[in-house]
Amino acid sequence: MKRLEALLQQLCPDGVIYKRLGDIATITRGGNFQKKDYRENGFPCIHYGQIYTKFNLFVTEPISHISDEKAAQQKKAKPGDIIMAVTSENIEDVCKCIAWLGNREIAVSGHAAIIHHRLNPKFLAYFLSSSLFYKQKLSMAQGTKVIEVSPEKLKNILLPVPPLEVQQEIVRILDHFTELTAELTAELTARKKQFSFYRDTLFQNAQNATILHLDDIADNCDNLRKPVTSGDRTKGDYPYYGASGIVDYVDNYIFDGDYLLISEDGANLLARSTPIAFSISGKNWVNNHAHVLHFNEYVTRRYVEFYLNAIDLSTYITGGAQPKLNQKNLNQIPIPIPPLPEQRRIVSILDRFDALCNDLTSGLPAEIAARQKQYEYYRDKLLTFKEKL
Repeated sequence: MKRLEALLQQLCPDGVIYKRLGDIATITRGGNFQKKDYRENGFPCIHYGQIYTKFNLFVTEPISHISDEKAAQQKKAKPGDIIMAVTSENIEDVCKCIAWLGNREIAVSGHAAIIHHRLNPKFLAYFLSSSLFYKQKLSMAQGTKVIEVSPEKLKNILLPVPPLEVQQEIVRILDHFTELTAELTAELTARKKQFSFYRDTLFQNAQNATILHLDDIADNCDNLRKPVTSGDRTKGDYPYYGASGIVDYVDNYIFDGDYLLISEDGANLLARSTPIAFSISGKNWVNNHAHVLHFNEYVTRRYVEFYLNAIDLSTYITGGAQPKLNQKNLNQIPIPIPPLPEQRRIVSILDRFDALCNDLTSGLPAEIAARQKQYEYYRDKLLTFKEKL
């Protein structure tokens, strides 16, 4: 930080000039190719949807290609340009961007803007991912179901334009923060693979296991559930659970104790973006989108939770576009249940892995979250300057 302070004092002691993005950049819309135009080889391209799902802030290699003939008709970003998704289903994702740092031009799809500028590309990308930009974006976004920020409005973004040496030093500092987070994220990915391997191995080699079903080992409490529409709920302190977790807090409860909830319907039954089985404790309310099971033994409940989140349940799920795991099919799932001492051994091992991979208070996710907050704090601090008048 001392080097940055020295540069600021030397190069801009009276403050930093702020300019409109339109004064230092040209902003154009992307082209018109679609995912169906992808080819195994050809001209590199970026589809706006990949900015949300596939890329981090800086991109050096494409993951998709289109034919040279199709590419000839497209708008292209040059090395160093910013590519921004200007359409999204939510305010958080709209205007998400990447800096294209590859060594050749790349075709850009529609619903994206190409920002050709005169700044350090990483500096501009960091600014466009900051809360400083986010506040300006809020006033520019239009729409409800589909949120859009037009390239014309992007020209009015006000941003600091410090000397290039200052931009480079800020990039160096922020790169260090992102590298630390990337290292932790890579470790978490490796740990999750390790967790999956040991989990599957432990279940496959469980000693003296007997194949049982949920109605053999747990009491189903589905008949006590009760959905309440959002307009009829009264705010309170008790969690209101749905298919994938807490959806609200209400002023009353149905259940009091320790239960295992299993998603009855919802996208997570197939996508598995969140666990389909999860434990709850205390006073709570559960709607009819999650099965409610009560076990006499904690260790058996936890064992079953790990097992159901590990296996493929697609053959028990019905409904196609509206996936559903009904109670009849739920009770047909075979579960290898070993004696209690073996259950305790397996659960003890998996609990340690689970804490490392998923605990938001003490595991790697907690450390990543702390690093991310630290990065965001310093990013916004480093990108805030006294304005030169």
